[in-house]
Amino acid sequence: MKVEEIIRRIGETGIVPVIRAANPAEASRAVEAVCAGGISIVEITMTVPDAPRVLREVARANGDFLIGAGTVLNAKQAEICIDAGARFLVSPGMSSEVLRTAAKHGVLAIPGAFTPTEVMAARELGAEVIKIFPCGSGGGPSHIKALRAPFPDCRFIPTGGVTLNNAEEYFAAGAFALGIGAELADLAALRRNEPHKLTEAAKSLAAIVAKHRAQIKPEA
Repeated sequence: MKVEEIIRRIGETGIVPVIRAANPAEASRAVEAVCAGGISIVEITMTVPDAPRVLREVARANGDFLIGAGTVLNAKQAEICIDAGARFLVSPGMSSEVLRTAAKHGVLAIPGAFTPTEVMAARELGAEVIKIFPCGSGGGPSHIKALRAPFPDCRFIPTGGVTLNNAEEYFAAGAFALGIGAELADLAALRRNEPHKLTEAAKSLAAIVAKHRAQIKPEA
């Protein structure tokens, strides 16, 4: 899968579930529940114990899934994640090492940024999609709207503080897609043996994306 296709898939789906879990089994259950809700993208963070094994198992079991690795901090981690099957890499900040490694393997790297200076630096290094983090504590949708003024062509994925209640506001502000963690990958619900809560949240978010797409669809 080429980088352009990966970007297209992320944009069409509109949601990037961020899976953080206490163990591989919990991470796998979260992925299954999200998948049941109709979201075919998932980001497994490197903070999950034995994350590469989880990546490999999810990639093997879900051929149509777009599997990504999160919290990728350096070239070594990038290589490990790519070898495990990750098709995109997400970082909390900007690492030129990660960007170069991803480019070498034909994988999408999504660096983290927050300020205009950081966005400019990421673009100069070739980033085509940029994670805006932490977004909720730094202005929320209004921050995305402000960044879109000088960077109207940038594909921003706000992450951190994105919820079902403000998802529509983020899209209205110009978000390319949304990175959603605990609100979607609700570990407390999993531990109560309520995976349907994650599935319901995934369905609700998919409906918000569909509504947004319908609103911006050009008239015939």
